[in-house]
Amino acid sequence: MKRKVKSYIIFGISKFGRSVAEELTAAGMHVLAVDIDEDKVQLVADTVTMAVVGDVTDMLEMERLGLSDFDGAVVATTGNLAASVMGVILSKEAKIPYVLAKAGDEMQATVLEKLGADRVVIPEQESAHRIANILVMGSYVDMVELSDRVRLVELTIRPDWRGKSLRTLDLRGRHSLNVVAVRALGELTINWDPDAPLPEDCSLLVVAERRDFEKLGL
Repeated sequence: MKRKVKSYIIFGISKFGRSVAEELTAAGMHVLAVDIDEDKVQLVADTVTMAVVGDVTDMLEMERLGLSDFDGAVVATTGNLAASVMGVILSKEAKIPYVLAKAGDEMQATVLEKLGADRVVIPEQESAHRIANILVMGSYVDMVELSDRVRLVELTIRPDWRGKSLRTLDLRGRHSLNVVAVRALGELTINWDPDAPLPEDCSLLVVAERRDFEKLGL
């Protein structure tokens, strides 16, 4: 079955926002880049799916972009907390499944988290390349590149995995996913009972090759 191409909207074409937009585009995603600065829009016009001039603080203008159609949003406005706040609020109100926001410091990070951003990053601590890879992954909590081909990923379990045991799921045999630990109720368990049912809100730490994650659409 062909994997659905995901679409992302990037608010703010700063150095960070531009890097994430270009990385996502290179990974085959559909990307709409938005910035109030026409010069910045022109810089990425030929490298993303679409780039438009727009003011994220203008609610009517943003509504015309069809925010509810996107799989993810990256709020990367620079030096404008009001724009970042509006970007997160509008994205959550549009029920975009995953909203990642850039913060300039820990205080801004706290504000954006309180507004409902699913993840807040401080660019000095995380690279645009890593962020783009995490977005492409899909049902993830976090990801680490162990090599060019192998990843360690913490992913939320699929609805159809809930209540089933690791032995029943046989993720290694069926999907080449090697489960190294289970996180449930905030506790990480390495020696999880393979016959114990997986709780609804748990996540799995899994090691596998990139291609095996992509086959699952993760």
